[in-house]
Amino acid sequence: MTDATDIKDRFWAELSSSPFLMVGLSHSTDHSLPMTAQLDPKANHCFWFYTSRDNRLAPGGPAMAQFAAKDHNLFACIDGALAPETDPATIDRYWSKEVEAWYPGGRNDPNLLMLRFDLGTAEIWRSDMSLKGVFKMLFGGDVRDEMKGKHAEVAL
Repeated sequence: MTDATDIKDRFWAELSSSPFLMVGLSHSTDHSLPMTAQLDPKANHCFWFYTSRDNRLAPGGPAMAQFAAKDHNLFACIDGALAPETDPATIDRYWSKEVEAWYPGGRNDPNLLMLRFDLGTAEIWRSDMSLKGVFKMLFGGDVRDEMKGKHAEVAL
């Protein structure tokens, strides 16, 4: 049986290998946006996004992010809060050629905004099955027992 700690660890591993999420403000009717998280292995309480000052996420506040692992064996819904990151060292730490391509003015582009996503809780689902579970599913067998212990609500 997989416990919440294992599920949480798996979430961080999957997010590290594919740091793409859909992010939206909780009290908005606007659709979520695809964003690339900047991750720090030592900062498992937050991650960051580069964006622009005119982006619909720029006002910050309560937010939700959805994540699907690239192999579709893990899904997560994360709540938290977006806030401007004003620490120049943090902004510089994640700066790269890939980020620079989005900002014509480079690191000093006046439209550049870094948002910190302070993490609250997450609901995480693992959908990977054993070989036995896959065969059951292929032949119409009951796979509910196979999925027990692969869901957790965790604080991040």
